[in-house]
Amino acid sequence: MWKKLLKQNTGTLLYSLLLVVIPVLASSGLALWLYHNQDLLQSLSPGQQLLYFLAVSLTMAFAITPTTFVALATGFFFGWSAFPGVVISYGAAALIGYGMARLIDHGKLTTFLHQFPKAEGVMNELREHSWSLIILTRISPVLPFAFMTFVLSLVQVPRGRFLLASMAGMLPRTLFFFWVGTQAQDLLALLKDPNAGTSGKLLLGVLVVISLGGLYFLLNRAIKKALARGI
Repeated sequence: MWKKLLKQNTGTLLYSLLLVVIPVLASSGLALWLYHNQDLLQSLSPGQQLLYFLAVSLTMAFAITPTTFVALATGFFFGWSAFPGVVISYGAAALIGYGMARLIDHGKLTTFLHQFPKAEGVMNELREHSWSLIILTRISPVLPFAFMTFVLSLVQVPRGRFLLASMAGMLPRTLFFFWVGTQAQDLLALLKDPNAGTSGKLLLGVLVVISLGGLYFLLNRAIKKALARGI
């Protein structure tokens, strides 16, 4: 099964791997570049801010900048007036990533799963609970945004539902990290180690537990239902 999966879905698997690796490699370099070029973002005109949000939509979609990085930096440079722009950028990045995943995969993974009815049954069960699935993946600060966008697109969640649930799920942690950005005094220290404080760390811990616990529950229930149907 695994050899066949790799052979028939090489492009899909390589792209998904890059979406995990690239943010780790890019974040430190971008943080350092921003630190030495802060003047570029401190006096942007409305038109330039629009270009900024367009740029971060693309960088988030292709995993060049993590979503947390964008929320922190935008809060630091622009303050609360830019918060709607970040939310819209997240939505745009989600749609771009969704479209790219569909373009790369071409439904090959779904076709592959037809050969394994039990796995296809689990996928169908997850699709039926896609609202919960998307929100739970988005509220966690530890699950890579671009990678989870790619995975969710392969589950073939409807585009409109995917967008709305993604933005709703991202909102709690976006609010938190944006607020942290507005309170910071030093950009490099902020991006390398956001000082969330005890209450902030507790909040993030709760979000991670809710996300991972909820995903475990959904996956476990989907497996049990698929098996119960005799698939």
